[in-house]
Amino acid sequence: METFLNPPQQCCPVSDATHVAAARRAAAELGAQAGLDPVRAGELAIVVTEAASNILKHAGHGEILLRALHAGGRAGVEVLALDNGPGMASLATSLQDGRTTAGSYGVGLGAMQRLSSSFDAYSAPGQGTVVWLTLWPQPNQADAAAPPLALDVGVVCLPMHGETACGDGWALACGPTSATVLVADGLGHGPLAADASRLAAQTVLANPAQPASVLLQDVHDALRATRGAAAAVVRIDMLAGQLQLAGVGNIACHAWSDGARRQLVSHNGIVGSNMRKVQEFPAPWDHDGMLILHSDGLGSRWNLDDYPGLARRHPAVIAAVLYRDFSRRRDDVSVLVLRDHQGGQP
Repeated sequence: METFLNPPQQCCPVSDATHVAAARRAAAELGAQAGLDPVRAGELAIVVTEAASNILKHAGHGEILLRALHAGGRAGVEVLALDNGPGMASLATSLQDGRTTAGSYGVGLGAMQRLSSSFDAYSAPGQGTVVWLTLWPQPNQADAAAPPLALDVGVVCLPMHGETACGDGWALACGPTSATVLVADGLGHGPLAADASRLAAQTVLANPAQPASVLLQDVHDALRATRGAAAAVVRIDMLAGQLQLAGVGNIACHAWSDGARRQLVSHNGIVGSNMRKVQEFPAPWDHDGMLILHSDGLGSRWNLDDYPGLARRHPAVIAAVLYRDFSRRRDDVSVLVLRDHQGGQP
């Protein structure tokens, strides 16, 4: 199984011209850590500068989220650009060659797409814009970096304002026919909360093939010396067409199958402290299945139907839209979206 452990995500606010340069510098640091050659590093600087300039010109303010990527022994960079501006009447038109934005860096969305290893976006009139892209050492190495996963994943995981350590955490282990995912919310905020969620993630990845209830019990035992956490573990069996959730605390879990949405239930309690009951709840999983897990740093009154076409975008775009519009902004926040690799937009 390929495993992924909550890499730090950096938020770069964009509300004036100095923020464009700051976002470019932050991306350059990640690119250097990823070992990008000078040409590829320059391309990363171009797309981040263009994304931040577009936010400033068309929306006035927004955010650039940056994350290091690791797969198959290679390293890359993920970029999410989000704003609440007027949106685009036609994203397809904006992606055509020659469509540039006056006053920006001038390469346009179409060129950003070509420079990227992976690219997707969502925009609609009155609903702002989210652009997602990844850059690996070569433009065509998104798939060459590692064998294709059965599931696509998108995530936003950020600390509350004023904190540098995020008390939320996540982990994913994914193989050809099964996957295990955890989202944890350490009690409180700051380094001690981050320690609890990090230990929960490490515990799940140590033996991810176990049933969800067994993994949650293992996390409970591991967290006894910490302040504890809310946590949810989901095991997806693609051959059986089913998932199993075991959760305690305030991690919300929503699963889609055959177009129908189900909200799965977690028990009350604190993992690592007063976890009274561990129980698995099943839900169907099909070739078009989707799963959304989030901490209580995200409000609950969201509905993907309010965003026509969003459910078909890459999971990272879905996670970014939910974070942008429903983050409480006074707590750590994590939003993780999983979907069958064949279920999204081609």
